[in-house]
Amino acid sequence: MTHITNASALHERKAADAELVAGIPKRDFRLSMANLFIAFAALLLGGIAGLLQGFVRSGFLELPSWISYYALLTAHGVLLVLVLSSFFSIGYLYAGTSRVLGGLAPKTIAFGWTGFGLMALGTAIAAFFILSGDANVLYTFYTPMQANPWFYVGLALLVVGILLNCAGMFITYQSWRKRNPGQLTPLFAFFANAVFVLWVLASLFIAVFVVGMVIPWAFGWAPTIDPMIGRTMFWAFGHTLVNIWMLTSISAWYVSMPKIIGGKIFSDSLARVAVVILVVANVPGGFHHQILDPGLSVELKFLHVIQTFMIIFPSLMTAFAMLATMERAGRSKGVTSLLGWWKVLPWSDARFFALIVAMFAFIPAGLGGIINASNQVNQVVHNSIWVTGHLHLTVGTTVMLTFFGVSYWLIPFLTGRAMTKTLNKLAIAQTIIWASGMLLMSGAMHANGLLGSPRRTANTTYNNHSEASGWAMYETIMAMGGVVLFIGILLLIYIWVQLAFFAPNGKTEFPIGEDYNEKDRSPLFMDRWSIWVTLAFLSIAIAYVIPLWNFSTGHNPGSPPFLMP
Repeated sequence: MTHITNASALHERKAADAELVAGIPKRDFRLSMANLFIAFAALLLGGIAGLLQGFVRSGFLELPSWISYYALLTAHGVLLVLVLSSFFSIGYLYAGTSRVLGGLAPKTIAFGWTGFGLMALGTAIAAFFILSGDANVLYTFYTPMQANPWFYVGLALLVVGILLNCAGMFITYQSWRKRNPGQLTPLFAFFANAVFVLWVLASLFIAVFVVGMVIPWAFGWAPTIDPMIGRTMFWAFGHTLVNIWMLTSISAWYVSMPKIIGGKIFSDSLARVAVVILVVANVPGGFHHQILDPGLSVELKFLHVIQTFMIIFPSLMTAFAMLATMERAGRSKGVTSLLGWWKVLPWSDARFFALIVAMFAFIPAGLGGIINASNQVNQVVHNSIWVTGHLHLTVGTTVMLTFFGVSYWLIPFLTGRAMTKTLNKLAIAQTIIWASGMLLMSGAMHANGLLGSPRRTANTTYNNHSEASGWAMYETIMAMGGVVLFIGILLLIYIWVQLAFFAPNGKTEFPIGEDYNEKDRSPLFMDRWSIWVTLAFLSIAIAYVIPLWNFSTGHNPGSPPFLMP
């Protein structure tokens, strides 16, 4: 097996110091489980907020005076888009890295727990001010909308905690490389390191924005703030964040899915090239969220569209690799017909079923992303609820279903339990329920967006305007989808609790695929992250130096704060 080297020997050395749980040190298990616990708690709370949002927007519910629709919107976005995804990714990537590299370094554990504490504290602070009605600034927290300054302090703590986890991952990664000179890093660890590199690149922007600009402004130390700089800094972070989760998800597609279906990894080198392209070309893609913004020249927008489209290539590479992996797995089982391999895939295995449905969702999600990033077509859908539908296809469907599928082996792997036949059937049902709910919700959002329905708004008839009356049916369907999704959340929480505490004891593997062809292995220079980080900074400089310089040279007098209801 080419993706696990010296793991058993290192495990034996560690066993003297730390009891092993499911093949990884107990201290690594505890850190991963703590992160996963927060992730699933955020899923439940964020799901409740989203359900209430759907009822309010469709006109089925009127909120009491003590809570605002925009507080629910902010809670839904922050808890699911920031908190859930970040905690789950860290828990999953730390566990997988411990599995393939033979355990996390002691300093990584220290950094990880410190980061976890700061992230949890930051989440609690931010959530308190959201629920108290003092932070109705939506997931994007665009300035000049202003929240209580301590809300931003909470966000800053969350980001600092993520950066500490990044440092922890880099320590284990470099420690393994020093112990194994001349060996290629296991593919899962390569994915994990890439995710944390992207997190650092994204966090640099949001740290400068929140700590350097927003917190002084929110405390009243600065009278005004430049909204254009704020939007630009946010989307350098926000767009990259989405692709951090996508990269986390496709790590399971490339590395674990082949093992689950009884095949092998199609191409180690293709996977690493796709990862490198995502890291190098990713951050400038944030500008496609600003195609209609003032202050950016047509020439710059054209450049940014080209840079955004570079991300299409690793997506197409991934689609090809996944189909090739599944076909070869079928051929290895004796299938000779053109599409017969499709029938022998393990459709009754919830681990595979959740991943394949996530891959199906990525097809329309990717096509929608091309539309959003196209200069002319974007003007049709920009700031409509179409964009919200796109987000629910990418993050809400592709990423979440992959995370759910990962949970079906990750939780029992960590807890030393087994996925029973009953739980497996429930997990398949959960996947169908979740996909159905998202089909209703996201489909209605896309259609309504084409009719002009705006996003980020509560229920309104716009003074009984005839155009707005045409949105009502789709908003009802959105609310129906929200109900189905919440049922899916409750079922997932039940499965998670069973796998964590009550399922029978057993040995569950963390599926790590083998290479299809040893000769296909990547050259060692692929592990030279100094090359890829340098290219990423060059790509970022090409995109951001000119517009940020123009924004900072006094074109905008700045804006005083605006408080949302």
